[in-house]
Amino acid sequence: MDKAKSLERLHTLGLVAVIRGPSVDGTLRLVEALVKGGVTGIEITFTTPNALEVTNKLRAAFGDAILLGMGTLVEPAQAQQALDAGATFLVSPHTEAELARAMTATGLPTMLGALTPTEVMLAKRLGSDVIKLFPGSLTGPAYVKALKGPFPDLLIMPTGGVSAENVKEWFAAGVYAVGAGSELCPPQLIKEGRFDELQARAERFAQAVRAARS
Repeated sequence: MDKAKSLERLHTLGLVAVIRGPSVDGTLRLVEALVKGGVTGIEITFTTPNALEVTNKLRAAFGDAILLGMGTLVEPAQAQQALDAGATFLVSPHTEAELARAMTATGLPTMLGALTPTEVMLAKRLGSDVIKLFPGSLTGPAYVKALKGPFPDLLIMPTGGVSAENVKEWFAAGVYAVGAGSELCPPQLIKEGRFDELQARAERFAQAVRAARS
């Protein structure tokens, strides 16, 4: 899938599950529950144990049924590693020039983390296709609306502070998509193996996104 198609699919899905799994098996079971619940945008963070192995196994298991990316890239070498593991988009929590060059060199959709207007525009100039507004919990939908005033063409994906209850306000403010971590996948539920509950949460979150965009 080329970059344009991946970006279009990201926009169509509107939701990415940001996963910091506890183990290889636990992460695979979590993704299975999310997919059953209708969440097919999946970001495996490099802070997940054996993250590259997990990504490789997910690519083999689900193929194009999911939009699979890797996040929490903090070292340039991780960009090529993620590409080789089967990632179709890359996400970093911050903006740094050398890292940005490595990420954009893969040809995959790149999302650099930024918060202030200066950081946001730096990320854009370094080739970020979508701005990861992070942490979204420090800003809120009103901040997105304010940014879109002077920067109307920005594609923004807030991560952190996004819930099924407030996702409507985020989309009303003009976000491209949203990322959800603990609000979608509470660590305690994963630790306790309560995958049926995680599937139910995924169903509610996916429904909330669809309703917000209808």
